This record gives sequence, C-alpha cells and structure tokens, in this order.
Amino acid sequence: MSSRRVVIAGASGLIGGALTWSLQSDGFDVVHLVRRRPRTAHEVEWLTGSRPLDPVVLAGADAVVCLNGASIGRLPWTRGYRAELRESRLVPTRAIAAALHELGTDAPAFLCASAVGYYGDRPGEDLDERSGPGRTFLAGLCEEWEQAAAGAGPGCRIVHLRTAPLLHRRAVLKPLIALTGLGLGGPLGRGTQIWPWISLDDEIRAIRHLIDSEIAGPVNLAGPAVASAADIGRELAHQMRRPFLLPAPAPALRLGLGRDAADALLLADARVRPGVLERSGFEFVHRTPRQAIASALAE
Repeated sequence: MSSRRVVIAGASGLIGGALTWSLQSDGFDVVHLVRRRPRTAHEVEWLTGSRPLDPVVLAGADAVVCLNGASIGRLPWTRGYRAELRESRLVPTRAIAAALHELGTDAPAFLCASAVGYYGDRPGEDLDERSGPGRTFLAGLCEEWEQAAAGAGPGCRIVHLRTAPLLHRRAVLKPLIALTGLGLGGPLGRGTQIWPWISLDDEIRAIRHLIDSEIAGPVNLAGPAVASAADIGRELAHQMRRPFLLPAPAPALRLGLGRDAADALLLADARVRPGVLERSGFEFVHRTPRQAIASALAE
C-alpha cells in the first residue's frame, strides 16, 4: 500500500519545515518544490526557467500546500520590496494554480497561504471568514493572493490559510524577546489593539486537519482567546521575569519602521475569530497566549 503524498512549496520556512517533519513522522511522502537543482528524489525544481510547472508533479497527491512569500518582517517596505512581497506570493501561487487547473476534477486539494492581514485595521469588529477585506497594503495583497489561488479552478478544493502571527521564537516573538530581555518591553502604541495569534503547533495541526477535511474557502488560523498587544507583551515579560514598563509611542514606531509597516504589523486592531476551525471540531492545544508563549520559550 503506497503512502499518502503531500507536495509543499516554500518548505524552507518555519511553517514549511515543521509541516514537513509532522507529515513525514506519520509516514507521508513529502515532495518539495525547490528553486535549485534537486538534491534528493523528494525534490522537484521549479520556477527557475520559462517552463510551467508540470501537472504530473502534483497528480495523485492528497494536497498541495503553497507557503511561498518574502518576509513581511523585513523592513523598510520600500517600493522595491513591496514589489518583492507581491511577486514572491503571486508567481508561485499562479504557477501551482495553473498546473492544478490542467488536472481538472482530478486535482488534489490546494491549501494556499494567506494571512489575517486580509482584514486590515478593524477596531471594534468581530471578524470571521465571512468578513470582507480591509484597506491596508497587506489587505490588498492578501486579496490578490487569494484570487491567484482561485485560478486552480472549480474542480479543485481550494483553502485559503489566513494565518495569524505565530507566537514562536523565530516569528513575532523574536524581536519582542530581544527587547524584553534588555528590559525594554512595554506597550506598543496604545497597547489595547487586538492582536490575532496562533502557536506553531496549532498552525501545523490545523493545516493537517484541513488536508484531511472537505473544507474549502478561507479559514482563519488564529487562536481562540482574544488578546491585546499589551496582553501578549506583558505575558512574555512575566514569563521571562523582566519588566514591562517602557512604552513605544505610535509616532516613534511609524518613524522607525515606516507608517505602513508599523500600522499593519504592530498597531492594527483585528479581532479575528477561528470560526471555520471551531465549527469543524478542531481542538486547539494552546488556547491562550500564555500557553503558546510558555511552549515557545520552552523550546
């Protein structure tokens, strides 16, 4: 009996690496799409020339997971880097979507990365998968990203992974840990803005849950507990046994990071609910930022 197979694009990142390990640990055959000469039989070169992705590479897989995208944490967002943020997401997504479209009703499920940045800055709103897009640069980028994935066609089950910032040492916690360790932790802007979040463990578990389900459309990959930026920063400081006193005013953040990046990454207020996941019976391992931060710091 052959093993199940999942094709992953963008496997070199934090989520891609963890997903690969999780799947392989359970006996899955995992194929990586790579932009270099393959080093193993489980790698396929793509996007290094003018040839389109061969649909045969994807045929028969349980799912194709596309996680490509330049880091939004690299600053500043110059005009050139904005173009890279866009191109690094849309080009791979369109290439996979075109190959899946050729497979028609035989196409495997397509789980394509997106982000809760889709919702923009929406203070006072409860946001679930039925909510429309925001008006920020990131919101527009996510909307275009999801439209690109839709090119896989009606014969393909398409899932848009609207992922929240990961409470992990290599993700959103990285700069916060550094500042907190120096005793420089404190509210970012007003501090009351709601930050969606998720642990890496639950991110991977949710993706695997979606691979095995029949769910299609947008899915918010965000933890169930509502937390403000100050709640998360204060909990991190508490667990690191460091102070949480020094505020970073919004004007200073905008000056240092650029207005668009500061507003989108640190100051946006978005109460994002994981409605689809919860209704599908998914159970979070880390239901609160406290649990997610404790797990991250223990690694």
